Amino acid sequence: MRIADALATAARRIGGETPRLDAEVLLAHQLGCSRGELLLNPDRMIDAQVFERLIERRAAGEPVAHITGHREFWSLDLLVTPDVLIPRPDTETLVEVALKLCPRPPARILDLGTGSGALLLAALSEWPTAAGLGIDASAAALAVAKLNAKRTGLATRAEFRFGNWGEDLDERFDLILSNPPYIAETETLSVEVRAHEPATALFAGADGLDDYRRILPQLSGLLNPDGLAVLEIGHRQGAAVLAMAAGQGLVASLHQDLAGRDRCVALQVAPLQAPA
Repeated sequence: MRIADALATAARRIGGETPRLDAEVLLAHQLGCSRGELLLNPDRMIDAQVFERLIERRAAGEPVAHITGHREFWSLDLLVTPDVLIPRPDTETLVEVALKLCPRPPARILDLGTGSGALLLAALSEWPTAAGLGIDASAAALAVAKLNAKRTGLATRAEFRFGNWGEDLDERFDLILSNPPYIAETETLSVEVRAHEPATALFAGADGLDDYRRILPQLSGLLNPDGLAVLEIGHRQGAAVLAMAAGQGLVASLHQDLAGRDRCVALQVAPLQAPA
């Protein structure tokens, strides 16, 4: 079967929001080439039976990243397994905000709920003199993060440790990044997400705010005086998280992703007021 014919047939089978893109990524994975190389040679013949098995998995709702075993994030090629949340392009907003708001290059970076290590490794790739620590409550996720640190050549500057958010950490950081669970337990999700990604990385209580209630009180003890924390939020959670931050004495601002939706909150410890 020719590539052009295979892609057209596969896109019809897959359906959903990005069927053609999904088909191209899967076929490039099968052939061991880039999407660009694939599209430059549309008359190349392929093994239709092998491709059909990949398409069957995708049509059944299995994420493309689980089929290929990797996902690009911040131009880093990361390993992905069902033990970690698949890195999303929207989450790159956190790195963009950190680059914009950090008063100086951070020396120490903390990634709470590191998962695949995506946020920490992206930050380290931008600040070559920084070192960082990734915390996660999943041993399986930490194993993936460590492999990604080696894969990206950042293992000498990235440490990963089992933990429950910022508990028991006795140092302070210049930059804290986190994409915590923020989905309400009753919220309806696609089969692709609910059936294939770890529930512990998705759900956070009845209102989706449980993990902010754990993290925000810890930030003042984890940040250096001029440090910055950037946390991902659900696009309807901005007001609630800002109110929680104010209750912890944190100065907070909302930031949007490329679609114009609230995507993250940037937080700093409020400066002490001089006595009158």
